[in-house]
Amino acid sequence: MKSKNILLSLVAGAAFCACATQPAVKEEPSLKTVLGDKFLIGVSLNTRQSSGRDTASLNIVKRHFNSVVAENCMKCEVIHPEEDRYDFRQADEFVKFGEENGMFIIGHCLIWHSQLAPWFCVDKEGKEVSPEVLKQRMKEHISTIVTRYKGRVKGWDVVNEAILEDGSFRQSKFYEILGEEFIPLAFQFAHEADPEAELYYNDYNMSSEGKRNTVVRLVNEMKSKGLRVDAVGMQGHMGMDYPDMEQFEQSILAYASTGARVMITEWDMSALPTVNRTANISDTLAYRKALNPYPESLPDSVSEHWNARMEAYMNLFIKHADVISRVTAWGISDSDSWKNGFPIKGRKDYPLLFDRDYQPKPFVKELLEKK
Repeated sequence: MKSKNILLSLVAGAAFCACATQPAVKEEPSLKTVLGDKFLIGVSLNTRQSSGRDTASLNIVKRHFNSVVAENCMKCEVIHPEEDRYDFRQADEFVKFGEENGMFIIGHCLIWHSQLAPWFCVDKEGKEVSPEVLKQRMKEHISTIVTRYKGRVKGWDVVNEAILEDGSFRQSKFYEILGEEFIPLAFQFAHEADPEAELYYNDYNMSSEGKRNTVVRLVNEMKSKGLRVDAVGMQGHMGMDYPDMEQFEQSILAYASTGARVMITEWDMSALPTVNRTANISDTLAYRKALNPYPESLPDSVSEHWNARMEAYMNLFIKHADVISRVTAWGISDSDSWKNGFPIKGRKDYPLLFDRDYQPKPFVKELLEKK
């Protein structure tokens, strides 16, 4: 019996030594570990991803990101297609995925003129509803959605794209019927439905001076009335020649001056030349070729330029991490991007952080290697 105990002790000791000499497993660097002390790093999900079907993309999401935003499944035409009918199936899948993976979940978006269910602003005869009816519909729509995900969705794009570049208000049905009032009303209704949720105003071309001035005024006015406005979302739809980085930086500081934080939302950068069709371009074939110059692959020289520009913007975001609380890419890999096929069918773009083989772009690799 004594010899048996000695033998067991020797085996246990050997096992302990073997474990003790095993090298520690080195954690692979990820965007969320590299940037996690600066701001949330997020990404939008389409329904193939949030439902679990696109496993290759989800491997990237789980490894690199700590925040997710719904690409389309929470927009009005999807989630509230008829006045008396909601369809929460896709939104529920999205929120469940975010919760299961410990993500900071963003709802997008509550009030937007585009992808709006056709019934929302008209009566049964197709005529505009009264201000009172539209207010009630807005309240019911916002309250129902926000309440369903209360405590689960952490932040909402409450109003999306309501201001034009010159600073005037977009002539949407919301504005035509209610005027400027529809924006503070939307924030009020959202806050009442979930007092803990963060609330954001989100728009594109946010470095335009006219738009910037109006958004700053709007946010200051709402905050002065006691309304919750936690952040201004600067959509990051960029190109090789726009926006101007100095103007973009000035805008970051201007929005931060309101006391709200800044979020870089919907970030992507087209690698294709900016082409404007004018009366001088009569050859449709030439126009199509100009719009889709790299149908097979991106030339090395263009790729280098794209990566340098993306790196410069990421460095700008890091520089202002004291006021920027989230940076979110609008899609996972190049194959996901809405820029493919727009504005012409078959157009191929290269705007995101990961390529079509799900590999990080060079500027991302360099960022990961710095850790």
